[in-house]
Amino acid sequence: AAPAAPKPAAAPAPAGGSGFSLPVGVVSATPQAKKAAKKNGIDLATVAGTGLGGRITEGDVLAAGGKPAASAAKPAAAPAAALRESPELPDGPVPLSGMQTAVAKNMEATMESPSFQVSRSIQTTKFDELYASLKPKGVTVSALLAKAVALTLEKHPIVNAHYDKAANAIVYHKSINVANAVAIDGGLITPVLQNCNVMDILSLSAAWKDLVGKAKGGTLRPEEYNSGTFTISNLGMFGVSSFGSLLPSGSGAILAIGGANPTVEMVGGKPVEVKRMEVTLTADHRHIYGADAALFLKDLADILENNVTDIVL
Repeated sequence: AAPAAPKPAAAPAPAGGSGFSLPVGVVSATPQAKKAAKKNGIDLATVAGTGLGGRITEGDVLAAGGKPAASAAKPAAAPAAALRESPELPDGPVPLSGMQTAVAKNMEATMESPSFQVSRSIQTTKFDELYASLKPKGVTVSALLAKAVALTLEKHPIVNAHYDKAANAIVYHKSINVANAVAIDGGLITPVLQNCNVMDILSLSAAWKDLVGKAKGGTLRPEEYNSGTFTISNLGMFGVSSFGSLLPSGSGAILAIGGANPTVEMVGGKPVEVKRMEVTLTADHRHIYGADAALFLKDLADILENNVTDIVL
């Protein structure tokens, strides 16, 4: 007679008919079960679990050790949900730091301005090529974008201006000082590239790296973070596709920049992969109107899509 085939090991039955079961070879146990196993010297790999998907419970460990479950005499009010180890998470109020207090007050001040938002998709093929060619020389994306924005602001001084309620006037700025939002430990700060439109790209990149170092070291001078006439907030490096920013108090506009993502477009009747990024301008509607914002974004797109060499000239 042929030898009998070995019987396959029985898999733990899913609890409550949920249909879920742990992968073969995976041993999962509740914290209470682990504690009981350690106390009684029981190897969890030898215990059959009756919990969700075959998870080992405290009762399973005690039963394997020949001991009654401590809760056996107590009627269960309801089936307990399977638990995992609780992570260490903050709990309760924590006073704001000086930096966080300043940010909170500035964000509240943004509510005083009636703002609106306008978005535009910009192809980044030529911009990406420019950055790739200049990166070995220490040029940063932040400096390139700031210079492109500054050149666009030259054509749209209304976007570089701010509204003065007390004087009932539009305050224009001859200088184009582009602030860039930077996340630092415990807060947010906006180092400023002053006279951004007239600086060469290598000097601009060096200045930006210096400002970021000071920001992270807490050594920025007031004029290096509070003199911006326009602000950029770029979250593209974090994988954000698009977003809108709150308008900083005392300024006319802020540009939110998302990441460049690949998309397929028809070029000459053929599908071609290109990269596009979404930019969103938040502007003070008391002196900047929809057409102003739209034309600003149109000219910015023209530089980034067709005239990137203007950035380095």
